[in-house]
Amino acid sequence: MSRSPSPQNRGGRPSRTSRAQILAGARKIIDRDGWEKLTVRRLAAELGIGAPTLYHHVRDREDLLIQLLNEHAEQTLRGELPERPVERIVAAMTAIHDSLTAWPWAAEVLTADGFLRRLGHPALEMVEAVVGGAVDHGCTLDHAVHVFRSAWYYTVGEILVRARSRDTPAHQEAFFGEVDTSRLPRLAEVGDQWPVLAAEDTYRQGLSAFVTGLLAQATSS
Repeated sequence: MSRSPSPQNRGGRPSRTSRAQILAGARKIIDRDGWEKLTVRRLAAELGIGAPTLYHHVRDREDLLIQLLNEHAEQTLRGELPERPVERIVAAMTAIHDSLTAWPWAAEVLTADGFLRRLGHPALEMVEAVVGGAVDHGCTLDHAVHVFRSAWYYTVGEILVRARSRDTPAHQEAFFGEVDTSRLPRLAEVGDQWPVLAAEDTYRQGLSAFVTGLLAQATSS
């Protein structure tokens, strides 16, 4: 006589749900519907399990997002950083930028209060590299934090603007075709070249100039 399936396995469901399955399911919802739509209950339904089972792995939606971000950081934030302070700061911020470019929604999540401090060591090591680089360059610790904050705002802004511009259909009409050339001569001259020039990747070049200026200002004061 054959044995009937156990309650845990009835219907073909796995008896246990792994952390990898949970995070993969969460990424699927975010990729399909956006991070704002991710909830513990929705994820449980996506995985075909009860919400109480999922709460054995995650405390709440915020904890789920933090686990996703930390896993992504562990996979993408690797490699040695330069010894020279300015180069170290630029390299660390560029690593953060490149990591978040693949997940623009993560940059938006990290602008919320409290998320940055809850990241794991791989991400916080990049923050340490920026703050430590600024101190090694001659900044006070307060100024070093300000350097990171300013570079972080610049980085997040660049990521979010580019991500949203990719979702915006290209304009068919002339970009600055109707401007008053007597009042806005340079914009009229740029004209339809504006979208082309704006699409160029100048992040690292701009970051380097920005950081150099921030450090000079901080150390002179």
